[in-house]
Amino acid sequence: MNCNGKTKPDGESNHLRYKIGVCDWMILKRQKIGAFELTSELNGDGVEVDMGGLGNRKLFDNKLRDTVFVEQFKSEADKYNLEIASIAMSAFYAQSFVERENYRELLDDCIQTMKKMDVEIAFLPLGVQGDLNKRPDIRPELVRRLKVVGDMAEQAGVVIGIETSLDAASEINLLEEIGSPAIKIYFNFQNPLEAGRDIYEELKILGKERICQIHCTDTDSVTLPYNKRLDMRKIKSVLDEMEWSGWLIVERSRDKNEPTDVRKNFGTNIDYLKDIFQR
Repeated sequence: MNCNGKTKPDGESNHLRYKIGVCDWMILKRQKIGAFELTSELNGDGVEVDMGGLGNRKLFDNKLRDTVFVEQFKSEADKYNLEIASIAMSAFYAQSFVERENYRELLDDCIQTMKKMDVEIAFLPLGVQGDLNKRPDIRPELVRRLKVVGDMAEQAGVVIGIETSLDAASEINLLEEIGSPAIKIYFNFQNPLEAGRDIYEELKILGKERICQIHCTDTDSVTLPYNKRLDMRKIKSVLDEMEWSGWLIVERSRDKNEPTDVRKNFGTNIDYLKDIFQR
């Protein structure tokens, strides 16, 4: 299986090696149909659609169990010539994947949504409570659960991309321990940058086949053109050398002085990435 999201039969973006998407929850359109019109206005190629909030609920606040909403979302994506890059479970940034008793039910909900939306990749952040650097004791249970999820994903023909706090070599060890071709790394630039690691070497160590998708932004401070600790042209050179292709998803890198200005922050970041990766 490749590491791209849904492939559209028509549209210019289908032929691009690198596609630029945006997270619907970060543009304040979490599971809202308006995410597609706004993404089109921001000049993006697609949307990473979230499963909805979780909080104290048993299941995600997921509209896409309803066929009516599924068809509306697909129709809106087609209307603006956009793709659905991936399905995200961003609620696990704060929730504990290891301590949720109904994790199978939650992952099944996500996988069924992926199948309905014709999407091949899902995003599963292990989050603060799944930080193996700070909580090494949870590793056996985490691996056990990810083996189960890997079997579920493999049977469905989809990929679950996990985001961890580990360095690249440790992520390889984790993937080998899980032992599933349906579990890959969803790489987030912010993590190695915040940890002071060499992001370019981290990408090379992980390699083409282990990275299913990339959150192509840093922590909030400045927009990407003004980020001095991230050389995006060098990133492209490394990814080119690796022969990687797929979705670069804009998650953060908002101007700290205007964090709520969605059009400025995400429009600037998308235009910058397109200038480097698509021109």
